[in-house]
Amino acid sequence: MKERSKNPTTKMVAKERIGVLFLRAREAYHEHPDRSNRYVALALRIAMRQRVRMDREFRRQYCHHCFTFLVPGQNMRVRVHRSTVVVTCGICNKKMRYRVVRPHDRNN
Repeated sequence: MKERSKNPTTKMVAKERIGVLFLRAREAYHEHPDRSNRYVALALRIAMRQRVRMDREFRRQYCHHCFTFLVPGQNMRVRVHRSTVVVTCGICNKKMRYRVVRPHDRNN
């Protein structure tokens, strides 16, 4: 097995590449949905190989069960329940729940 690089610039390059792949997935979705799913798969592979944690904005743009790129109104449904957001994938019908925390007002 190949040793992973200890150079911190490789992690920075990996994060930049993940950002580029998600941008390309967003651009390519309307004409080629399969290609956007491939971009998500490549981004996940880069993150796992370099042991880089994806940013929250990227983690919420794909289904964690079938790894498809999610676009609101096209292949996903969003519902809000009290303090959680429930996202339903239109491909596999699995649900992902995200907690929404209201920030505290410290002035009162």
